[in-house]
Amino acid sequence: MGREASIAPNYKILAYLTANENRKVTGAPLFMTLKDEEELKETTADLAHALKADVVKLKNNDYLIIQA
Repeated sequence: MGREASIAPNYKILAYLTANENRKVTGAPLFMTLKDEEELKETTADLAHALKADVVKLKNNDYLIIQA
């Protein structure tokens, strides 16, 4: 079901976007908090297009922008 610990992922997380003001993410990827769901969707699509990357919507309604 999950990846083995010794297998490195073949993708890179470029950005994490959320509309939840209480969520804080630290580390290497860009982290953005946006004001509402509509701005979140638009900004995610624009960034992914500019970076030539893919979007993953998480169950908590946040988005990851990843590149393989």
